[in-house]
Amino acid sequence: MTEPLFGSLNPGPAPASRRLCAVEDIPDGGAKGFPPPPGGFTGLFAVRRGARITVYVNACPHLGVPLDWAPDRFLSVDRRHIMCATHGALFEIADGRCVHGPCYGAALEQVLIQVNGGTVWVPEDAGL
Repeated sequence: MTEPLFGSLNPGPAPASRRLCAVEDIPDGGAKGFPPPPGGFTGLFAVRRGARITVYVNACPHLGVPLDWAPDRFLSVDRRHIMCATHGALFEIADGRCVHGPCYGAALEQVLIQVNGGTVWVPEDAGL
Protein backbone atom coordinates (compact mmCIF):
# COMPACT_ATOMS: atom_id res chain seq x y z
CA MET A 1 0.00 0.00 0.00
CA THR A 2 1.28 3.46 -0.87
CA GLU A 3 1.75 5.85 2.05
CA PRO A 4 0.59 9.47 2.05
CA LEU A 5 2.61 11.59 -0.33
CA PHE A 6 5.14 14.10 0.98
CA GLY A 7 6.69 17.15 -0.67
CA SER A 8 6.35 17.56 -4.41
CA LEU A 9 5.32 14.18 -5.67
CA ASN A 10 3.95 12.01 -8.41
CA PRO A 11 1.58 9.25 -7.29
CA GLY A 12 2.70 5.65 -7.70
CA PRO A 13 6.14 4.24 -8.34
CA ALA A 14 8.21 5.90 -11.03
CA PRO A 15 9.76 3.64 -13.63
CA ALA A 16 13.18 5.31 -13.46
CA SER A 17 13.75 6.19 -9.83
CA ARG A 18 16.36 5.54 -7.18
CA ARG A 19 16.16 5.20 -3.43
CA LEU A 20 17.32 8.31 -1.60
CA CYS A 21 16.78 7.25 2.03
CA ALA A 22 14.28 6.19 4.65
CA VAL A 23 11.98 8.96 5.90
CA GLU A 24 13.36 8.53 9.43
CA ASP A 25 16.91 9.19 8.14
CA ILE A 26 15.93 12.86 7.73
CA PRO A 27 15.61 14.50 11.16
CA ASP A 28 12.26 16.20 11.72
CA GLY A 29 12.95 19.94 11.62
CA GLY A 30 16.34 19.32 10.04
CA ALA A 31 18.09 18.51 6.79
CA LYS A 32 20.26 15.75 5.36
CA GLY A 33 22.67 15.78 2.41
CA PHE A 34 23.25 13.00 -0.10
CA PRO A 35 26.17 12.39 -2.47
CA PRO A 36 25.80 12.62 -6.23
CA PRO A 37 24.52 9.57 -8.08
CA PRO A 38 27.08 7.43 -9.93
CA GLY A 39 28.46 9.56 -12.77
CA GLY A 40 27.08 12.75 -11.22
CA PHE A 41 28.76 15.80 -9.75
CA THR A 42 25.98 17.42 -7.73
CA GLY A 43 24.41 15.93 -4.64
CA LEU A 44 20.94 16.40 -3.22
CA PHE A 45 19.59 17.41 0.17
CA ALA A 46 16.28 16.91 1.90
CA VAL A 47 14.50 19.05 4.47
CA ARG A 48 11.79 17.56 6.67
CA ARG A 49 9.04 19.41 8.50
CA GLY A 50 6.78 16.81 10.08
CA ALA A 51 5.18 14.88 7.23
CA ARG A 52 6.49 17.23 4.53
CA ILE A 53 9.78 16.37 2.83
CA THR A 54 11.29 18.65 0.22
CA VAL A 55 14.36 17.66 -1.82
CA TYR A 56 16.65 20.05 -3.71
CA VAL A 57 19.77 19.82 -5.83
CA ASN A 58 22.69 20.94 -3.62
CA ALA A 59 23.76 23.91 -5.74
CA CYS A 60 23.35 27.62 -5.14
CA PRO A 61 21.66 29.35 -8.11
CA HIS A 62 24.16 32.24 -7.78
CA LEU A 63 27.48 30.40 -8.12
CA GLY A 64 26.57 26.71 -8.43
CA VAL A 65 28.50 25.86 -5.26
CA PRO A 66 27.20 23.38 -2.65
CA LEU A 67 25.05 25.04 0.02
CA ASP A 68 26.23 23.15 3.11
CA TRP A 69 29.13 24.39 5.20
CA ALA A 70 29.50 21.03 6.95
CA PRO A 71 27.80 17.65 6.41
CA ASP A 72 24.01 18.03 6.74
CA ARG A 73 24.27 21.75 7.67
CA PHE A 74 21.86 23.43 5.26
CA LEU A 75 19.62 25.47 7.55
CA SER A 76 19.95 28.89 9.14
CA VAL A 77 20.51 29.01 12.90
CA ASP A 78 16.77 29.55 13.52
CA ARG A 79 15.99 26.67 11.07
CA ARG A 80 13.52 28.86 9.16
CA HIS A 81 15.52 29.01 5.92
CA ILE A 82 17.99 27.10 3.81
CA MET A 83 21.26 29.04 3.85
CA CYS A 84 24.15 29.12 1.38
CA ALA A 85 27.46 28.71 3.20
CA THR A 86 29.36 30.70 0.56
CA HIS A 87 27.54 34.04 0.73
CA GLY A 88 24.72 33.67 3.26
CA ALA A 89 21.81 33.73 0.81
CA LEU A 90 18.54 32.58 2.41
CA PHE A 91 15.97 30.38 0.67
CA GLU A 92 12.40 29.47 1.60
CA ILE A 93 12.20 25.82 2.66
CA ALA A 94 8.84 25.20 0.96
CA ASP A 95 9.74 26.35 -2.56
CA GLY A 96 13.49 27.13 -2.61
CA ARG A 97 12.96 30.79 -3.54
CA CYS A 98 15.82 33.11 -2.51
CA VAL A 99 14.54 35.81 -0.16
CA HIS A 100 17.88 37.38 0.77
CA GLY A 101 21.29 37.58 -0.89
CA PRO A 102 22.88 38.00 -4.32
CA CYS A 103 20.52 35.51 -5.99
CA TYR A 104 17.36 37.23 -4.68
CA GLY A 105 14.32 36.00 -6.61
CA ALA A 106 16.08 32.95 -8.08
CA ALA A 107 15.25 29.49 -6.74
CA LEU A 108 16.90 26.22 -5.87
CA GLU A 109 16.19 23.30 -8.20
CA GLN A 110 13.50 21.22 -6.53
CA VAL A 111 13.41 17.45 -7.08
CA LEU A 112 10.14 15.57 -7.43
CA ILE A 113 9.88 12.78 -4.88
CA GLN A 114 7.75 9.80 -3.98
CA VAL A 115 7.38 8.13 -0.61
CA ASN A 116 6.54 4.43 -0.58
CA GLY A 117 6.86 2.12 2.41
CA GLY A 118 8.71 4.77 4.44
CA THR A 119 11.31 5.22 1.68
CA VAL A 120 11.98 8.44 -0.24
CA TRP A 121 12.50 7.92 -3.99
CA VAL A 122 13.88 10.46 -6.49
CA PRO A 123 14.19 10.36 -10.28
CA GLU A 124 17.20 8.36 -11.40
CA ASP A 125 18.70 11.43 -13.10
CA ALA A 126 18.26 13.82 -10.12
CA GLY A 127 21.53 15.66 -9.57
CA LEU A 128 22.99 14.79 -12.98
